[in-house]
Amino acid sequence: MPKDAMPSQDGAEPLLKCGFAAIVGRPNTGKSTLLNQIVGEKIAIVSPVPQTTRQAVKGILTDSRGQIVFIDTPGWHSGRDHLDRFMTRSCLNALEGVDCVVHLVDVNDHVGEEEEQVVERLRHVEVPIILGLNKVDLKGRFLPDYIALWERVRGVSAAEMKNFVMIPLSGEKGTQVDKLVDTIFSFLKPGPLFYEEDVISDTPRRLAIGDIVREKLFLLMRQEVPHSVAVVIEEVRPIKGKTTFVRAVVLVERDSQKEIVIGAGGQMIRKIGVMAREDLETLMETKVFLELHVRSQKNWRDDPGMLEDLGYSFQV
Repeated sequence: MPKDAMPSQDGAEPLLKCGFAAIVGRPNTGKSTLLNQIVGEKIAIVSPVPQTTRQAVKGILTDSRGQIVFIDTPGWHSGRDHLDRFMTRSCLNALEGVDCVVHLVDVNDHVGEEEEQVVERLRHVEVPIILGLNKVDLKGRFLPDYIALWERVRGVSAAEMKNFVMIPLSGEKGTQVDKLVDTIFSFLKPGPLFYEEDVISDTPRRLAIGDIVREKLFLLMRQEVPHSVAVVIEEVRPIKGKTTFVRAVVLVERDSQKEIVIGAGGQMIRKIGVMAREDLETLMETKVFLELHVRSQKNWRDDPGMLEDLGYSFQV
């Protein structure tokens, strides 16, 4: 139990409020940044490229009130290949069994067709919904449009909606993030902790390692490499001293993309390795020897067998 948990009135075990909260929204609204801010450590990868998050990543916050298990979902978007369908299914699955949904929007971006699809899918959700009006530190000129969208879909004013709360916030600056957490706790019921109090994520180690390498790819290359890139962790093992050996393969769809990732004289792949190794050493708390390779494999995004090998296990 958290050390400063409040005792129950009868002197029995402390009463803790525990539950699950899904963070959903279209790509690039700041879902991963918000989750990292809440948990206090980097557990979800962040980049300016939409659709960086491809799987639902759990972040766990435990304090004196209890425990919230956050599910950071891929950006909700329209797509045609198997990977896009996996990400859409991952978003839908995240809504099952949660106690609260945080619909995060970027109030500096136009309300588009994808946002309307998100709200349409959420309109019949029975659990409380928090409309997180994110990035208000950047003026938020389209904030009223997002409120109007919800009012149009539900047919009533925001003030009349039941189990519906709006919170202007900034996931990057931390503005009103505490209020968001307070509000989520207010919706939860008493119950036992789902995880030990020192656990902040249940993301598998190899997935976390691969995500760190993929994040550096996006940060360094921006639009030069499209979303047809994945990272396969082939080996993780201890070697001499307190050093961990990691062998990773960057998977692209075309030879031309392979040349871009490697760069002239291997310059780009070396930069990716240097940046990734710094984060990996923090994550793994050891020195890391990172060996990176690049391989092209046509249409891997539409190959169910390959996607399953990468950890995207689903049915289409």
